[in-house]
Amino acid sequence: MLEENFNIESAVIFFRIKSKIKKDWKKICNEKNISLTRLIIDSVENRLMDDERRKVLEFIEKQDNIFVKIETNVNQLAKVVNGQKFISESQLELFSKQLSEIASLKARQNKIFENIYALLSK
Repeated sequence: MLEENFNIESAVIFFRIKSKIKKDWKKICNEKNISLTRLIIDSVENRLMDDERRKVLEFIEKQDNIFVKIETNVNQLAKVVNGQKFISESQLELFSKQLSEIASLKARQNKIFENIYALLSK
């Protein structure tokens, strides 16, 4: 057994619930692609469900991809400006504002990620 391989002590708990409730819980588990045991334990311990954890990780990956695209665009603009050896003052001002906004968004994103990681570690 997996539990024996990790020297984890486990206990069995029996409790009674109505068949309808069990059926409803099983339906929830099927929808979330988690086990009934995980549903109960995570609910009691007020932890993120495995399906929610997967969604959070997907969100983080999407956010990272967005910033990779932005960084690529910045690099492309820098290449054009370096090739022309010129950028108008209005373009430079707009570009600087956009870079500041990106830096601000990245800082906010990092703070959100810190909070998410704290939730995931529970």
